[in-house]
Amino acid sequence: MTFDGTWKVDHNENYDKFMEQMGISMVKRKLAAHDNLKITIQHNGDKFHVKEISTFRTLEIDFTLGVTFEYSLADGTELSGSWILEGETLKGKFTRKDNGKELLTTRVICGDELVQVGIRIWVRLWLKLPVCHQ
Repeated sequence: MTFDGTWKVDHNENYDKFMEQMGISMVKRKLAAHDNLKITIQHNGDKFHVKEISTFRTLEIDFTLGVTFEYSLADGTELSGSWILEGETLKGKFTRKDNGKELLTTRVICGDELVQVGIRIWVRLWLKLPVCHQ
């Protein structure tokens, strides 16, 4: 599967506006803009292992497609939700535990980029890193 590998955020479009709509404070939004996030994705069948490394934390997540799991954002926001795979698109549906706001997102590979799009019109583009930089 093409999602496997290490990806580094290259740039965001409307990400601050999205975070604002999700109820994330201005201070936390400013910090998130400089998180220097890298993710490593590995999968085996419908089981995924994702390692997130940022300026603020390192987190490893294991999940199974279609199965609800708990997740904590770097700012401490708790979410519950799941990912599904439709064709070559990963689709995520998550709900904030504190305010019930829903996050719908997709991830798809376009050339050498992992493109993550939120339903509230934000885009986060990731570049795949060569194996020697993982």
